[in-house]
Amino acid sequence: MNKDFLLTNKQKNMLDRLKQILPFVADLSHGHTTIYIQEEAGRKLRLLAHANPHTVYMQTATELDETVVDAISEPLVTEGFQSSQFVHGKREQDYGHFIDMYVFPIVDNNQVIAVISIEVDKEHLNIDDFSQLIRTTRDVLDYAVKDVDLAPFIPLSASDGIIITDQFSRIIFASAAAQRIYRVLGVGSLKGCHLFDRQLTRHVTREAFERERPWQKELTAGGLYLIRRQIDLQAGGTLLRRIVVLSDLTEVRAKEQEIRIKSAVIQEIHHRVKNNLQTVASLLRLQARRSGSEEVKSALSESVNRVLSIAAVHDFLSRQQDESMDLQQVMTEIFAQVRASMVATDFELRQEFCGESVNLPPKYASSLALVLNELIINAVEHAFAGRQAGLVGLQVELADELKLDFYDDGCGLPEDFSTQKRRSLGLSIIRTLIEGDLGGSFRLENDASGRGTHAYIVLPKPELRGQVVASLEE
Repeated sequence: MNKDFLLTNKQKNMLDRLKQILPFVADLSHGHTTIYIQEEAGRKLRLLAHANPHTVYMQTATELDETVVDAISEPLVTEGFQSSQFVHGKREQDYGHFIDMYVFPIVDNNQVIAVISIEVDKEHLNIDDFSQLIRTTRDVLDYAVKDVDLAPFIPLSASDGIIITDQFSRIIFASAAAQRIYRVLGVGSLKGCHLFDRQLTRHVTREAFERERPWQKELTAGGLYLIRRQIDLQAGGTLLRRIVVLSDLTEVRAKEQEIRIKSAVIQEIHHRVKNNLQTVASLLRLQARRSGSEEVKSALSESVNRVLSIAAVHDFLSRQQDESMDLQQVMTEIFAQVRASMVATDFELRQEFCGESVNLPPKYASSLALVLNELIINAVEHAFAGRQAGLVGLQVELADELKLDFYDDGCGLPEDFSTQKRRSLGLSIIRTLIEGDLGGSFRLENDASGRGTHAYIVLPKPELRGQVVASLEE
């Protein structure tokens, strides 16, 4: 058909559906796949979409230079538009190197609305009965343009086994990967066998269907873990072909089991460390109660809080599935602990957290827990003298660096205050952890209003696999 025409909504939907399954078609046919439509009364061809196969290497650019080409430069595609028939021919890819080209017209109401071209380097494929893949590809295209579920048409990988049956469920094609899988199960030749023959299913010891994907199930057979995906190509309620895709997940499941075991061991270690630290804290409390010196009691109480700060992190990590801890959670845990042990019952200490929520690796979590513990204790001891209430807060910003602003609304720092000259154990701990352990910087400043103090902390951005950072305000 050489004249332009307007596509109906139905035909536009057909093209959209073809775009969705194009990666699957490219993988199934082992070829570079392109959708063409006509423009300028057939003189031009527009490349609507294209896909490279994941199942074989092809020397084809992943991005095409031009989206509109002259029809004369693609004679096989043009013939598909004009004849409305399937076309098979050759094209020269490199000098003296020819590849096969298969052209499938997409017809609706006697109009060729598009042509799908598949370029296959059969010379390097070495696949027996490749014609079965082409026939199946044609059935897939005819089936997919109908109002059917396209979810099963997930792209394939080079390691996936492909089995194709006829309308009677007899196997007419089996890829090398599929034969390799069944060879492990003690099955020799697949071609000609019935798909549900006892010989093919006798090694299956477990089947688990997925409720949301009824066309897919997980099998355990002969020590292998397999995902079996089944696509029934039908016309008028009659089965034409059946595609079965087998994915071997044995190594993946083994890795998952290894990770689960390691995770359980790590969680148990965190739990035991937490218990040991709580025992140490109990011994320090006992020592403090027996001491007759208020100075010794105060020092031991601060030590108890430092030990419990680390214990709180290990307690949280022992209850987590992954090795990470939310910064807001760290702040909340330490604040609750200090308020319970260091704040007088008649004093109202409030906290607030604003900015971004950041997941921290264990190293960051443990060190920042100690830092926050020292900052909160320092505020309780020095910032709110003569008051019955006070506020401490943490502002978080994450970009190229992690920036923390710990603040209070207390009396502020003395005019002659210097962190370098100040001989404070708490400040020494903070500087050692931030500058020495985490490689960051730390400074104390009074609020511009004259009331309150800010502890500004800048740290390298924490590297955490699978880190999720989201704004609390969203």
